[in-house]
Parts: sequence; C-alpha cells; structure tokens
Amino acid sequence: MIKLFEVSGFKNFKDKIVLDFSDVRDYKFNTGCITDGLIGKTIIYGKNSTGKSNLGLAIFDIVSHLTNKNISTGIYDYYLNANSQNKFAEYHYVFKFDDQIIDYNYKKDKKQILVYEKLLLNNEMLFEYEYEKKNGNIEGVKNLAPSLNWAFIDTDSILKYVINNTVLDDLHPIRQLMRFVSNMLWFRSLDENRYIGYKNKSDDYFDFIFINNNLKELEGFLHSSGIEENLKAIKDNDGVKRLYFEGKTPLPFFKVASSGTKALYNFFYWYKTASDVSLMFIDEFDAFYHFELAESIVALLEKMSRTQVILTSHNTNLLSNRIMRPDCYFILTKNKLTSFANATKRELREGHNLEKLYMSGEFNE
Repeated sequence: MIKLFEVSGFKNFKDKIVLDFSDVRDYKFNTGCITDGLIGKTIIYGKNSTGKSNLGLAIFDIVSHLTNKNISTGIYDYYLNANSQNKFAEYHYVFKFDDQIIDYNYKKDKKQILVYEKLLLNNEMLFEYEYEKKNGNIEGVKNLAPSLNWAFIDTDSILKYVINNTVLDDLHPIRQLMRFVSNMLWFRSLDENRYIGYKNKSDDYFDFIFINNNLKELEGFLHSSGIEENLKAIKDNDGVKRLYFEGKTPLPFFKVASSGTKALYNFFYWYKTASDVSLMFIDEFDAFYHFELAESIVALLEKMSRTQVILTSHNTNLLSNRIMRPDCYFILTKNKLTSFANATKRELREGHNLEKLYMSGEFNE
C-alpha cells in the first residue's frame, strides 16, 4: 500500500502537496477504513480548481514510466506548473508491504522524461541517479542484481530496468511494488471511458456484460440505484450483440441512457473487471448521483478491503462519521491537503456533525 505521497511542480501544484496515509487516529468507529495501519478509504473535498483531479493524475504518474498500462490521450498535457522556477516535477512515494518499506523519489521534465531517480529499501539506498549528468550511485542495486549489464546508461528508468530484467522472489518488495503499480486504476465517473492503469486496453467495455451473469447483475445494480427499466441483449443486423432497454420497442442503452445511468455503467464495469485493483482513484465519483446512491457506492467500495480507494467529491451529505471518519476525509486548498482531523483544533468525536462543521467553515485555514 502507499504510505506517503508528495508532489511539487506538477500542473497547479507549484509547492509540495502531501498525502500521508499513515496519519491514523485512534477512532473506534469505521475501523474498516483503515488497512494495516494505513488509511484505506479516502474522500477529498475542495473548491473548484484547487487540484482534486490533478492530485489523482499526480499519484498515477508512476504508472506512465514503470508499466505499459493505458494512459488516456491528452490527460497529461501541460505537465509542469507554469509558475514554478524548477524545470521539473518531483514525486515522492513511500510504499509499505508488510514490514518492508520502499522509498521512491523521481523528477520529470516538461516532456515527462526522467531526469532523476532514487530508491531506498528499508532506509538503505539501492540507487540514486541523475540522467542528464549520467552520474550517480548504483552500488546497492548492482549487489541486488549482479548479473545485469550495468553499461545501460541509455535506459529510461533504472527501477524499470531492474524489474524487467531481474528474477526476484515473488515476495521481494520490488516485485510487490511492481504488482501494486500495475494494478493501480484511475477513472472518471463521467460519460466517458477515460482511465489510467490496470489494463492495456478496455476493448471489452461494451460487451463484458454478455458473459457469465453480468447482464443480470448490471440490471439489479441499476434497479437498486432507482432505474426501473429492464435490460436485454439484442443481436443487431450487423451481427453484433448490443445492450438495450427492454420494452415494446427496445431502445439502445448507450444512445438513450442518461449521463447518470452511463456513469453507473462505467462504475459497474470497473467494479466488476478490476476486482484485484491495488489503488482505485475515482475522479468526481458522484457527479451524477443522488446523495443516497452516492452513499451506496461508498458502501460498495468500503467492502474492497484490500484496495486503497480515493474519491473526489463536492457532496457534503457524505461527510458523516456514519460513513467514514475524520482522518479519512481531506480538504484540498491551493497549497495544502489536510485531513479533517488535522484541520481543526477541536477534538472530533463520533457524535460530531462533520457536514455542519464543514459548511460553517470549521476546517478553513
């Protein structure tokens, strides 16, 4: 799991933004939001243009240079912060796998090319390298993989080079890191299938429901969300099976469904096909949802006990200790990301009305 994430110089984050998943309080309620001593379920609030969406893109930047998983076109345009004096964006990840800690730091230029990379395993340096100067310390990683050809120089990432060319034990922290990053998933809960990570392609986006019992499950999911129509599969004249709303005159699902219904389909697709996802970031997850539906989606995600989940939202109805807890709700301003537990001097308890406190400005700094 990710224990700590820091970013600076990326898009609207001129200064360092920190998301500390290890800052866990001793609340005795909603303990399922905590996994192995780290925050496992998070909802991030903030005014428009503070960078909630960009925070997700920043966290998922690591996917772009360590894996070959999908990156939606254009999603990383205008990469660097326009007002920063630095010519790079800097990222810092701390991962925790059981009692093993991986500390990974890197910098990328405006072309999203690595200019610096550093990796520590349990506080011992494996390598540190500056790509422009072609200089650094790689003795630790040489000891880890002595059989590799270290006249690499032209490699785009030492970590990726090691991962792809070294036979490590399946439980080795570097192997666990690669599995975690490969199974990260970012997507928007909007009328589009834009995503980062997890899959190379989503060619099955429109027809995955026709296998197993997915069609009936989708229908039941939509019914529970307040959509009364039944669904059916119809093979069109071109021989392709497509999804329809059932009726005297069947209607093509993707042509007549509302934006909210399509968003539910999008969520259902990823919920069903990414069951082993390591970290799921859903941007504007409830943009089209009624508040009761948004609560039910959160309840579903909370059942994914081994998945770190980060949601962005403007829905204050979700601000309840009945749903999460103060150390799992965060507020993002233009220069800081702070948990509700740290955004006030008040000692927050289970009986506090977080929504009322938020609306009254209790967490403004």
